Amino acid sequence: MSDSQRSSAPPSSAQRGSIFLEQARVISQLAYDAEQFVLRVAAPRCAAHAAPGSFAHLTCDAAIPMRRPLSIMRADARAGWIEMLYKVVGRGLHALAARKPGDTVSVLGPIGRPFEPHPGRPRTLLIGGGVGIPPMVFLAERLHEAAAAGGAAGAWKPLVLMGSEIPFPFRPRPSTLIVPGIPDGAIAAMPLLEEWGVPSRLASRSDFPGCFPGFVTQLADAWLKSLGSRELGEVEIFACGPTPMLEVTAQLARRFHLPCQVSLEEFMACGVGGCAGCTVRVRTPAGPAMKRVCVDGPVFDADAVF
Repeated sequence: MSDSQRSSAPPSSAQRGSIFLEQARVISQLAYDAEQFVLRVAAPRCAAHAAPGSFAHLTCDAAIPMRRPLSIMRADARAGWIEMLYKVVGRGLHALAARKPGDTVSVLGPIGRPFEPHPGRPRTLLIGGGVGIPPMVFLAERLHEAAAAGGAAGAWKPLVLMGSEIPFPFRPRPSTLIVPGIPDGAIAAMPLLEEWGVPSRLASRSDFPGCFPGFVTQLADAWLKSLGSRELGEVEIFACGPTPMLEVTAQLARRFHLPCQVSLEEFMACGVGGCAGCTVRVRTPAGPAMKRVCVDGPVFDADAVF
């Protein structure tokens, strides 16, 4: 099958006809501390269908046949580009980090079940850890756009909390947006979110200036404790990050009686549901079942997984 055609191996009826194979031109590749990179590529079909929580499967180099799954951090349907954050781990991503503007990479996407915010709970708490940050940025952008559009979607009030033990893949700055309930001294924020008017706060145990000195889940706990029962009734949690962080997030959600959606991180081979190499055990109304993270997820209800 040639590039720029739809994938001939659709993973499920829900995604049939919405996953595309494209030869994507590298627009930019920005390097950050700790071998982190933000890659932007021209992939108009993927950009037109991407949603927060979906990912793209990239070929890193012609000599490396296995693709790598990368969460989509931003997508611009009009301009036709998608943006992904990744940290170099292994030979494949090392090769991807060498790509320059003008190079091409094979992109298969968007893949996966995205986050589904519920308007009845507009006070959305977005928790991202490490390479789990990208879906939270994407979701925050979409909620911001919906709120700016007004109407029934104008009530969204996202709060983004991010945690990292290595330098963040952006240059944090003190927030100008007040967030009641956030511990004193936790003032570091992501500049891009600040520009959108979306409040954010950072957590780290690495003594970074302005960051909450602990786990991002501890920061979330402190904020949730500050809310009254009426405010808690408007909260829904969305999270992506390492499995231990997601487990604690699920515990937080249960303790505060909140709905919670989590995006899982798993090793993947095909990325489109054919190999079943990324299955996880999930609780369903019919009993335990094995689900594929790539196409049945990566977003699941937290209670079903943890």
